[in-house]
Amino acid sequence: MKPIRQNKVARLLQKEMGEIFERNLRDILPGTFLTVTGAEVSPDLSIAKIYFTVLGKITPTEALELLMASKPQIRKELSIRVKNQMRIVPDLRFHIDDSYDSIARIEQLLKK
Repeated sequence: MKPIRQNKVARLLQKEMGEIFERNLRDILPGTFLTVTGAEVSPDLSIAKIYFTVLGKITPTEALELLMASKPQIRKELSIRVKNQMRIVPDLRFHIDDSYDSIARIEQLLKK
């Protein structure tokens, strides 16, 4: 079981990253809707894993490459948003959330 502080930071990062993607990344990912589905934080709060799904013109692997290329810009925007809650902004690691694909596959198998 994760400590309360770790859960609070993960929820804060998920919320703020979702807002950053909604408002500021339209020029980086044109014609694409990116949703943050989850966030996990290491016990020392130095690394954050951000899970996302993509709908639109860009494939998830292309979106991952674009996010990794613009990680410094995203981290800077995140630091501006959470400067009153966190002293140090964690290093961001982006991961494609494929749980929706596996759920759809399981549902198709169950229908047969």
